[in-house]
Amino acid sequence: MPAVTTDAIWRRRFRAGVVSFPSWARDRPERLVYSSNAGGKWELYAWDRERDTHRQVTDRPEGTSHGGLDPTGGWIWWFDDEKGNEFGRWVVEPFEGGEAPRQAAPSLPAAYPGGLALAPGVAVIGSSTDDGTRVYVIRGDGEPELLYEHREQASVAGLSRDGELLALSHSEHGDSRNPAARVVDLSGRTLGELWDGPERGVWPSGWSRRPGDRRLLVEHERGDLPRPMIWEPEADAATELPQIDLAGEVGASWFPDGSALLLRHDHRGRAELFRLDLPDGPPERVELERGTVQGAVVRPNGEIWYSWSSGSTPSEVRGAAGVLLRAPGERPPGGAPYSDIEVDRIHSFLVEPEGPRPHPLVMNVHGGPEYHERDVFSPRVQAWVDHGFAVALVNYRGSSGYGKAWRDTLRHDPGFPEVEDVTKVRDRLVADGIVDGDRVLLHGGSWGGYITLLGLGMRPDRWAAGVAAVPVADYVAAFEDEMEPLKAFDRALFGGSPEELPDLYRERSPITYVEQVKAPVMILAGENDPRCPIRQIDNYIARLRELGAEHEVYRYDAGHGSLVIEESIKQAEAMLAFAAKHLGTPPPM
Repeated sequence: MPAVTTDAIWRRRFRAGVVSFPSWARDRPERLVYSSNAGGKWELYAWDRERDTHRQVTDRPEGTSHGGLDPTGGWIWWFDDEKGNEFGRWVVEPFEGGEAPRQAAPSLPAAYPGGLALAPGVAVIGSSTDDGTRVYVIRGDGEPELLYEHREQASVAGLSRDGELLALSHSEHGDSRNPAARVVDLSGRTLGELWDGPERGVWPSGWSRRPGDRRLLVEHERGDLPRPMIWEPEADAATELPQIDLAGEVGASWFPDGSALLLRHDHRGRAELFRLDLPDGPPERVELERGTVQGAVVRPNGEIWYSWSSGSTPSEVRGAAGVLLRAPGERPPGGAPYSDIEVDRIHSFLVEPEGPRPHPLVMNVHGGPEYHERDVFSPRVQAWVDHGFAVALVNYRGSSGYGKAWRDTLRHDPGFPEVEDVTKVRDRLVADGIVDGDRVLLHGGSWGGYITLLGLGMRPDRWAAGVAAVPVADYVAAFEDEMEPLKAFDRALFGGSPEELPDLYRERSPITYVEQVKAPVMILAGENDPRCPIRQIDNYIARLRELGAEHEVYRYDAGHGSLVIEESIKQAEAMLAFAAKHLGTPPPM
């Protein structure tokens, strides 16, 4: 008889195994790599479809998230950092195992990853430090050769099918939020440059997979909605695709023979797929269930593989024959569905528990800020619902997914628009009788944690409690300590550094408003976080302590988040207990 599971459903959702969307070796596509939490933390796995075998590749105490395969399928690459600090080196090992992992480039210093591109006999490694970006090429077993360097942020975007051309995304013009694209050969000679001018980004997104074809897909913002474009850098020719008449943002990848594109259409927090035959065919919908496609690629045989999820249904990797890949063991229990709400053009999702209204509410503020809430399964969201909360997931101004104008609202004006939008959605839900205005908890992580602390100080009467995970709390100190790619992002967003714009950074920093905080606040912080570093959080906590403000602190020994499932459960349990203490909701079950 099967074992009887006595854990609460919300814990079972965290512990149930799930998998990421896999990637495969270009020349041996039956060899794949994916990540999974099946062993209790997120690690990399090798999948040999010819033998129908799966092998856990990495096993580090803090888990592993970044990895891939070389085109031959012979070698797995993965990034090795220390306790989630994102500062480390690339490691390689055979696909079939049997040998200890070794550093791919031991002569290179540790750095933050700046992209990786692999071709037979060639590796290109991007690295970022406080001095800027460097890109190295390694030929065979030779020593790394410096290919590119610049003080501003750049990243490796991919090698052409023949391994001779490299696409780079760079911000030499000083705006990492709106980069330019460059193609160089492996001596560093520039063969093509594509930039649409100030405040217009261009992102390389994939070389043609057909041998001999040197066309490159890029995403551009020549209109409000991001769209794919085909660039031939050596001919200095860029072809827009005006026939894509879809309401939302669109990304694309190649069909293997280069005759068509697979479009991923993202609109109002849900994503679907279309096929676009080149040069001028109309988009043809790929029939799928309503929900969100989180990843999709066309296999060499023309079959579309995709990862699909909805708010009530855990993610699955699917193809024409149905489910292709899932973790062993129990499937994650389902959850409550997401419904759409809109307040003054602010599109959000609402997830409600069983029982009569009004409900206590968690206002969930996403990170990024260039990210957006989607109709996808979340154990954390469903845990709040299981404990009687409604959850509002707000795609405030500054979110991606709603066009360039919406995303660029925060340019030189961060923090205030998000607080205003989150407050508007909260007030509407209260006015409509859906939620109890005396039991609203403001919650977010990363940029969402920043908005949580800022909102608690700027709108103190709207919240019964707040939970800020890995937040920006003291912006000036955060800028001083954060990794260089984040410094570049902040300079682009604010319009300069704290030295150049001291008043703006001070005005938009949560610590400026800490004396106005009335609600109890809980802060979760990673000891090794390079994005929202611990010192600036400690500065905020020290001010709370000086003021005698009611607060709790949860510290954990990892970086910007934890890949260990039991640690994720402990954090969720701590937040639920904090909410129960201050809002009278059920304690963690």
